[in-house]
Amino acid sequence: MKKKYSVTDRLITKITGWISGIIVAGLAIWGVYTLWGYYTFEQTNDAQVQEYVNPVISRAGGFIVAVKFEENQHVKKGDTLLLIDNREYVLQQEQTEASVRKSQAQLLVLESNIHTLERTARASKAQIDAGKAKVWKQQLDYDRYRQLYKEESATKQQLEDMQATLDVNTSDYQAAVDNYAAAVSRIEDIRAEKAVVLAEIARLKALLDRHKLDVSYTVITASYNGRMGRRTVEVGQMIDAGEPLAFIVNNETDKWVVANYKETQVEHMRIGDSAIVVADAFPGRKFRGTVISLSPATGSSFSLLPPDNSTGNYVKIVQRVPVRIRIDGERKNIDVLKVGMNVNVFIPKQQHRD
Repeated sequence: MKKKYSVTDRLITKITGWISGIIVAGLAIWGVYTLWGYYTFEQTNDAQVQEYVNPVISRAGGFIVAVKFEENQHVKKGDTLLLIDNREYVLQQEQTEASVRKSQAQLLVLESNIHTLERTARASKAQIDAGKAKVWKQQLDYDRYRQLYKEESATKQQLEDMQATLDVNTSDYQAAVDNYAAAVSRIEDIRAEKAVVLAEIARLKALLDRHKLDVSYTVITASYNGRMGRRTVEVGQMIDAGEPLAFIVNNETDKWVVANYKETQVEHMRIGDSAIVVADAFPGRKFRGTVISLSPATGSSFSLLPPDNSTGNYVKIVQRVPVRIRIDGERKNIDVLKVGMNVNVFIPKQQHRD
């Protein structure tokens, strides 16, 4: 019995055929487009956006007294981020300043003593000259009386008086010489003490500079223009020196993409090649980039435990070579790309083919 189809069945069949044809045509176009893309571009989806994300680290320990930023806040270079209780550091600075003043006062006392001893030495020098003259004159008198005594023109008592006077003058002369030598020696001793005090002042000034640095470290500021990331501190929290307190994204440097290409894809890649970057978050938007470096080794070579194929368990695995690509364009246009975003990278194959 011949089967008859209704008008509705024929219409459904016709529509189904058109839909199937459109799907097949679409798949064919998509396949051709995909194959053309693989032919003209070296592409990978193993790529992420990178940027300098640095921790904010305290160089001084203490209690947090103020937190002046919020997560994701834009900051400028020099903006205050955190304040640490600085009273202990200020007290250390003041103690060192007092020690410096004390040593400077000791230095003034030593300089005064040197001036006093120099005057004493000059006086002793004058006494030496006077004593020397007295001894010379008394020696002449003694010699004269001794000759007179030999000629019996002078008494023994007179000669003895001359001898005693000569001895006294000689003793006074020697005392003046000794006093002068002692004054000179004391001056040298004080000058040595002065050198010690000067060295101590230099040490204390260096220590004072260190204490001033410690006081300055209690005010933590932004090192550059950027955007704050995760915050891990609160007012009243006790922190140690070297402890990460927050993270800041540097807006003064370029953004770049690290694309991990297969080793079979990097044959024709060169520094300076152009690239197209498409982020998963913005599939309809293309960003331009430039290859700025190729890794000197595969990614696995920089791992904590690099593979060792000398054990005999060798299995050939296609390695990945990190390629660094700078994102070109104005900062405001590329700020939508955030650190860690997944992207697809396309590098034209024909740029350096012979």
